[in-house]
Amino acid sequence: MSFVTLDFETYYSKEFSLSKLTTEEYIRDKRFEVIGVAFKVDNGPTEWFSGSHEDIKLRLSKLDWGHSALLCHNTLFDGAILAWTFGIESALYMDTLCMARAIHGVDAGGSLAALVERYQLGQKGTEVINALGKKRKDFDDADLSRYGDYCVNDVNLTYSLFNRLAEKFSGKELELIDMTLRMFILPVLKIDDGLLSDRLDEITNEKSELLRGLMTTLKAESEEEVRKKLCSNKQFAKVLEGFGVTPPTKTSATTGKETFAFAKNDEGFIELLQSDNPVIQQLCAVRLGTKSTLAEARIERFIRIRGRNRGRLPIPLKYYGAHTGRWAGLDAINLQNLPSRDKKKKALKNSIVAPPGHLVVNCDSSQIEARVLAWLAGQTSVVEQFRRGEDVYSIFASKIYERPISKADPVERFVGKTCILGLGYGTGALKLRHTLKTQPPGADISEEDAKKYVNVYRIENNKIPELWNECDRALNSMMKKGVKPSISLGKNEALWVTPEGIELPNGLHIRYPNLRLEDGKVVYDSRKGPVNIWGGAMVENVVQALARIIVGEQMLNLRERYRPVLTVHDAAVMVVPEIEIKEALDFITKVMSTPPEWCPTLPVACEAKYGESYGEC
Repeated sequence: MSFVTLDFETYYSKEFSLSKLTTEEYIRDKRFEVIGVAFKVDNGPTEWFSGSHEDIKLRLSKLDWGHSALLCHNTLFDGAILAWTFGIESALYMDTLCMARAIHGVDAGGSLAALVERYQLGQKGTEVINALGKKRKDFDDADLSRYGDYCVNDVNLTYSLFNRLAEKFSGKELELIDMTLRMFILPVLKIDDGLLSDRLDEITNEKSELLRGLMTTLKAESEEEVRKKLCSNKQFAKVLEGFGVTPPTKTSATTGKETFAFAKNDEGFIELLQSDNPVIQQLCAVRLGTKSTLAEARIERFIRIRGRNRGRLPIPLKYYGAHTGRWAGLDAINLQNLPSRDKKKKALKNSIVAPPGHLVVNCDSSQIEARVLAWLAGQTSVVEQFRRGEDVYSIFASKIYERPISKADPVERFVGKTCILGLGYGTGALKLRHTLKTQPPGADISEEDAKKYVNVYRIENNKIPELWNECDRALNSMMKKGVKPSISLGKNEALWVTPEGIELPNGLHIRYPNLRLEDGKVVYDSRKGPVNIWGGAMVENVVQALARIIVGEQMLNLRERYRPVLTVHDAAVMVVPEIEIKEALDFITKVMSTPPEWCPTLPVACEAKYGESYGEC
């Protein structure tokens, strides 16, 4: 297979650019224009070509794309232009930006300029600045030639950078980059805009009804006046005080200052929602229903995307979007957190549908983090419970309630589930109590009971606190630069402590840049500032990283027959022909129930559902 390293230069202006628009919006906009393209095949000479749309398409079509890998720095952009604007698909999609994020960490500089400086490969030019606001017709021959030289240089730098990065990159991770980029560049899922339009009308009517109902109560002359009083934190506080209620407050995690506790998950606000005074209940309910336009904005965005993409939904995901390597949302439509509990709010998920004659299959890796944690810590009792297919949540709930608990006891099992999923990372009694109270279905427990549950967890799962301590020691070793190569972390030799960070089974690392002691706490640098890190938090990092690697490898096995079109957290989403749904479910379930070669003793399981829409499964 040949490599085609490519870079498009496109029209941009102060009003029309990727800083103002999403990638999808920018490329689909009627103002979009390709000024020219530079490309090289393997290590051959780099060619610059500029001309009309038809001229550029004809020149690019002469390349053997059926046997070529497209390589760019930000292939999400250039690959989409190639496919959407010129109708050309590549056999494989590679991306130095994706690779650099995985190798150097998500907070390291990912621009081409920063990376070529890091590797001392040359210098990126600045001629693009001179192209601001210029269409192709606005360039004279000399300016266009200089712009071409700039683009050629970018292609050469990208090719050189790839060769350096590839030395540190596994083939499976390259395949995951290709899989992720295809979700956006070559979308399969479609959007049902009729369903979304109906839901948008419902939201508008619901808000208007809520606002009208409070006009008299708040002595407001219009719905807009009611909305303003409830949306503003200061004015909402005054409204509450007018009814003799002291507004709840909290300490801001961002500023450290006292602020109003008006977020939907704040305990103080939840107590207002549950007030004995029906007027206070109504005020809070209306605030929740009118404050944010997120639901409307998302629906409107989906409708516009459908219109620009002939009914399809390009899935923008950031490969290696998180510190632990997990995928993250991109392009202002974060599919990682679509509402799913409320039937009406689930409209977005329900609007994502399979093409005609196909069904959507969503396969979720069951309790993957809890399984990995127990396996990594050597908590054999819990590992065996998972292996036997037992209900681990109910088993633990039975221990803290000192009576048999099953799925017939939803609240008690919810408490057991929250403990299993949260206490493994060192959560204390106060946070456990808050989580139980604010997450559905909700459980209001005493501080004494919260402390009891934490103690029971740590006694019953004593190997897990030992893993926290082991991670604390690893942090101290890395901080003191005293790490010797190849020190195993946890059981089963899945992780290794190295001078570069924690080495993962895929050869990549979880990095803690500038690890140091600051005000008595171990911290490392991120783009947002210093981040506290300790044994329990490090355990959470490595467990999530291992879970991501497991699900990623499973998806690569799945695409031998069914291409994954979306991934959300620990789930893989495929589109399969309706006539072979049973066969597909059998295959998908088998793959997602099989651990990778590097963790053969880890018991994994999954749950697969299907339907005509993503929401149905």
